Amino acid sequence: MTDGRIVLCGANAYEQKYYFNEQFAAIPDSIKEELHIICVLFTEEVGGVFTIVFEEDGSVSLETDAKEDDFLYDEISSGLLIREIRRNRQEMLESLSLYYRVFILKENIELE
Repeated sequence: MTDGRIVLCGANAYEQKYYFNEQFAAIPDSIKEELHIICVLFTEEVGGVFTIVFEEDGSVSLETDAKEDDFLYDEISSGLLIREIRRNRQEMLESLSLYYRVFILKENIELE
């Protein structure tokens, strides 16, 4: 957790590792598996490090980074792939945001 932000999960192409924050163990296994696939496939295709982060307000951010000397990292593809994930997984990302706001931030969400 840094600056009120909490990492949900991420993958690292350099160490070939996947991380899931156990603070969110209550998230359904099917969603956990989908997050795992998204993170690993992202780093397989683009390289670098990819993380899914909860912002202070409960919104979900998709972030990517690479070592400065990583000439194989594809910065253009990373931006395109993040947009594709946001478009294709919009409902899941919105559900994760709602989950975070209700169960972590303890917001009272009124259904309309």
